Amino acid sequence: MLATPPTVLITDDDLGFRETLRSVLEPEGLQTVLASNGEEALDIIKRQEVHLLLSDMHMPKLTGLETIRRVKAMKAVLPCILLSANADASLVRQALRIQAFSVLTKPVTRRQITTIVNLALLGTYNWPLLLRRN
Repeated sequence: MLATPPTVLITDDDLGFRETLRSVLEPEGLQTVLASNGEEALDIIKRQEVHLLLSDMHMPKLTGLETIRRVKAMKAVLPCILLSANADASLVRQALRIQAFSVLTKPVTRRQITTIVNLALLGTYNWPLLLRRN
């Protein structure tokens, strides 16, 4: 077991959605940090250890794709999951091209988000499945 829980950075301009994701992930044993846009997310990643990024696509200042592109330039190993209400094939291709771990279409279910977060942590860090259940 890990000494401290993994930290997930939730980046979305919708406060309600950020808080909903927090309420799903924290009871599963994960720490969360919230950012309202891509620039704020980049500042957080520079200042503290983050193990996974969840980012909305459509945000002011930086899109989710641009945020992920810049995160990967700083920390290539950091798994990044893009969330979008309009996740078409073109967006998925762009996200995978910049090394996003996955793209999820909003709205997401509790099972979808906990499963993909679990898979990203396991696949990236070889950490055991940390979440209670999906």
